[in-house]
Amino acid sequence: MYVGRDMTELSMLTKGDWRESELAYFHHSLQQMTPYLNVEGQSIHREIIQEIEKRGGLKRNEADYTHGTEVSYD
Repeated sequence: MYVGRDMTELSMLTKGDWRESELAYFHHSLQQMTPYLNVEGQSIHREIIQEIEKRGGLKRNEADYTHGTEVSYD
């Protein structure tokens, strides 16, 4: 279950101010709903993807004993 800021709060921030977990969660959520998104939803999803790409993707560079190589939004 996602525990974090909701889309209402995040919509008042630039995508650059979002945490990686927020980008990962909303990317996954919007990706699941892609066929049903209107133009505004598609635009938000595209901005999230661009921010993820700008940051170099969602993969962690290194795993340790508390974290894997995937960003977890759970």
